[in-house]
Amino acid sequence: MFFYVLLTVRLFNPCVTLMFVALLCFILLYRHGDRSPVKAYPTDRYQESSWPQGFGQLSQEGMRQHFELGQVLRKRYQGFLNDTYDRHEISVRSTDYDRTLMSAEANLAGLYPPNGSQVFNPSLEWQPIPVHTVPLDEERFLSFPIPGCPRYKILMIETERTEKYLNMTFQYKDLIAMVREKTGLTNTTIETVWSVHDTLFCEARHNKTAPDWVTPEIMDDLRKLKDFGFEILFEVYKHQEKSCLQGGVLLGSIVNNISESARPDSNRRLKMMMLSAHDTTIVALQSSLSIFNGKQPPYASCHIFELYQEDNGSFTVAMFYRNDTTRAPYQLAIPSCDLFCPLEDFVRLTKPSIPEDWDKECMVESPTKDTGMMGVTWAV
Repeated sequence: MFFYVLLTVRLFNPCVTLMFVALLCFILLYRHGDRSPVKAYPTDRYQESSWPQGFGQLSQEGMRQHFELGQVLRKRYQGFLNDTYDRHEISVRSTDYDRTLMSAEANLAGLYPPNGSQVFNPSLEWQPIPVHTVPLDEERFLSFPIPGCPRYKILMIETERTEKYLNMTFQYKDLIAMVREKTGLTNTTIETVWSVHDTLFCEARHNKTAPDWVTPEIMDDLRKLKDFGFEILFEVYKHQEKSCLQGGVLLGSIVNNISESARPDSNRRLKMMMLSAHDTTIVALQSSLSIFNGKQPPYASCHIFELYQEDNGSFTVAMFYRNDTTRAPYQLAIPSCDLFCPLEDFVRLTKPSIPEDWDKECMVESPTKDTGMMGVTWAV
């Protein structure tokens, strides 16, 4: 069934082709909003008691960010999504963190302000909408890196031996040494220093006074290492295999859901799948698509997949990324495909990044010494 018909203009030299397309469904993945730091370093003057709700919690600014994103989504999909909440049309899934659950709730408040019969309290412009999750130890979908994969541990150990990793370690060895001394984090490495940047970044956003050793130049270097940390996790070495073991798991679920909506015999009423997660979730997904821009996704950034059926009956997939509140989402394309990628091509081109049997592909023939690296928490 066609839910929403829009007119697109596609330019071909020298002619113009008018084409009617129908939006069938969209999948939205976003990062939670602004939050407090997830931890403090030993010498930090701002320990957990300095934050209203403690570490890793959504701030009021974060709530506003997602309420605003919900309003943006309402405007973008006006006429496609029902004006009132319909449980058959949407599915909302979050990781089991307060900040992601609350971000989803704030987003839905902006997307679905109650009206008509859904107003249960005239003085309250809000209605409850379910957000689903699973316990963290069962999460294999939205929190990355996915634990319990011996093969991925081996790839991470081998990543530490690559030329790029060793060069970055050498280039920033003096900075790492200084950070160890100033913070009291004596075991800080190039792949764990991101947490220091995160703490300082959050403190700065919340008008906390930075220590004397933190200069703009230091923060810029720490930002570069933080961004490199994402590459360490998902790229740098054996990118394709890492994708299969990490972001490809989520990508596979998204491709399956899109394909299901395009089936001729599909009677799905689901129009929107909303996923509330973390920066690492967006990076893992975009890396599996080979479109990661090398930069940390900001708070409340979102990646959108849209499925269209064109007037000739064919299906296309379009992707959009919103990482700037001052401009509209910009369109993305996977390598070797158009901005409006034919569904069959999208499925074919993403297949190498999707595991066929994740448990089997994670297996190794013999145990490998655990360096402890996978104990690092990256759901930020």
